[in-house]
Amino acid sequence: MNVWDQFKLKYATFDTSAKLITVLLGTTILGWILSFLYAPAYHQLALSYGYTFEDLTNRSFVELLLKPWSWITYGFLHDGILHFIGNAFGIFIAGRYILNIFKGRQFLTLFFLGVFAGAISFALATNLLPSFFKGTSLIGASAGVFALIFFACTYFPESEYRLIIVNIKLKYFAYFFLAINIVGAALGVNAGGNLAHLAGAAVGYYAATRMKSGIDILEGFAKIGDYIANLFKSSPKQPKSQRKAKMKTVYKGKTTTRKTTSAKSTDQAKIDAILDKISSSGYESLSKAEKDYLFKAGKE
Repeated sequence: MNVWDQFKLKYATFDTSAKLITVLLGTTILGWILSFLYAPAYHQLALSYGYTFEDLTNRSFVELLLKPWSWITYGFLHDGILHFIGNAFGIFIAGRYILNIFKGRQFLTLFFLGVFAGAISFALATNLLPSFFKGTSLIGASAGVFALIFFACTYFPESEYRLIIVNIKLKYFAYFFLAINIVGAALGVNAGGNLAHLAGAAVGYYAATRMKSGIDILEGFAKIGDYIANLFKSSPKQPKSQRKAKMKTVYKGKTTTRKTTSAKSTDQAKIDAILDKISSSGYESLSKAEKDYLFKAGKE
């Protein structure tokens, strides 16, 4: 089994939050490489004005509308390793609470809604109040992360998280993050970024309050969420025996060779079947024998 197959086996065991972090890590690294090789292409993926990151005196909302993909792709880029680690940690913590009750598609839908809300706030602020919101570009998953964090803090306000040596209720984390971003935006310190954070937080807060009232506002985005969730699942693979059926060749050879080939096909088919089960029902649906088989196969 090669490295890529081992990675796919490991990836299949991740929950939705870990898969999202893994994807963000991959796109962040690719973004860094692209910025080094050809910065203008990287710039097109960021939510930004013009073709360079230099400060621009004239900014037009139309420029952002002409790059509709950037309203989402900006959330998959990060300025530095600490920027990525902070967002990854936020996703990990939020996932511990949200995914205990809600589905992965709701988790991802909420994340993408937060990212989109952050883009809208940045676009409106930099055009309506250009003298105050002077930023010309926005990158990072923070708006989506804030949507997840504030959803968790609002839906589970009395739940606690152990910070070093003390347990702190989630609602106090929400108050802290809210104060930090309001002050930062008011003082003009990363004003556009802080505003995007607050937009994501508003999405998370509103979604949680509606959920607590028995109204799932994410249901309207269910189909979009399902599509996005499928991007984070391993695609079911057709067994090699079926893929090669049309190319089957009849030949005579040593019996041991045929047995070896047959054994490998059977092993691969069994692995494929287990991966399909993980994709449809999750890793925990596997029996102990199936888990042991995957573990053994990953070491071969």
